Amino acid sequence: MLNFGLSEEQTALVETARRFARERIIPVAAQCDRDSRFPRDVFEAAHELGFVNTTVPAEYGGPGMGELENALITEQLAYGCTGITTSMLANTLALTPIKLAGTEAHKKKYLGMLTAEPHFASYATTEPSGGSDVAGMRTRFTQHGDDYVISGEKSWITNATLASFYVVFATGDTAKRHKGIAAFIVDRDTPGLKVGKHEDKLGQRASDTAVVHFEEVRVDKANLLAPEGEGFKLAMETFNQTRPDIGALATGLMQRALDESVAYAKERKAFGSAIAEHQMVQAMLAEMAIGCEATRLLYQKAAWNLDTGVRDPIVSAYAKAFGADRAMQTAIDAVQVFGGNGYVRDYPVEKLMRDAKVLQIYEGTSQIQRLVIARSLTR
Repeated sequence: MLNFGLSEEQTALVETARRFARERIIPVAAQCDRDSRFPRDVFEAAHELGFVNTTVPAEYGGPGMGELENALITEQLAYGCTGITTSMLANTLALTPIKLAGTEAHKKKYLGMLTAEPHFASYATTEPSGGSDVAGMRTRFTQHGDDYVISGEKSWITNATLASFYVVFATGDTAKRHKGIAAFIVDRDTPGLKVGKHEDKLGQRASDTAVVHFEEVRVDKANLLAPEGEGFKLAMETFNQTRPDIGALATGLMQRALDESVAYAKERKAFGSAIAEHQMVQAMLAEMAIGCEATRLLYQKAAWNLDTGVRDPIVSAYAKAFGADRAMQTAIDAVQVFGGNGYVRDYPVEKLMRDAKVLQIYEGTSQIQRLVIARSLTR
């Protein structure tokens, strides 16, 4: 028998995360957006509550939560600000390949580091020459005795200026494409690793994003995470496990847009009545609610699949593609409901619209998700 309800523990977790978003994130979100600044104090408070690194097993100091609990928390935090939440989630993106492929020594050191103190980690696949074409990466590695030397550049790296270590994907031979890719754990203080300027972005401005340069960065063989030929598969499985979180981010943003729009529509009057009584406005509100609830169900199913061992990556792609596109449309409609007021920073919905756009881009564009889905259907 199907059960769409949450357990008592999950309900309590959602309520705590909801309260945290309203008390700690919403009050600072607008200013952090204007300043393009990530609030470390908020991160530290979230770390103390166990809202960061949630899927790290208990034996490495983590909360040991499932993917569903992680996504439920993500939705609530994203209600406050998707930019701040994206930086919090970047740790999960970086720790997931270590959970999947790391040695016991890797897990004890790096997962333990993240859980012991409020450290940051980054995941580095995207390059200036291409984001969606992971197999076409140009960052190279060569083996020198017991070490590997990495040279190249990664772009759009979340938490790049804050990270204590990076999970880096590089190729031994560009001609091999996906068969040439390996993965490494690279510590921040490794000579030759340099972080570039903080990107001045359209949206999710509170999330730190920067370029990372690798100038003959020497990495000990002990920090090889996936050997040549296995790195691409590790990157794809990591995305499969983290894409439900993008659906959760989208749901949080949509719920905020819907709540703000309903409240405004009930107060704003035009033609002698509240605009909430106008059928065209009602239609937009209804579409917002439908998209929000449908995405919530999709991300929860995708996360449930992961927790129960159901191997069905297409559902993660559904959650990511549908959620990102509906979040963008929902935010646009929220601005429309607000009219001229929606176009100025005195009201929250213009930020929601700017923040929503990148959901269609990072961790695989909406177009790439559709290719993944279509190939799965026709394979």
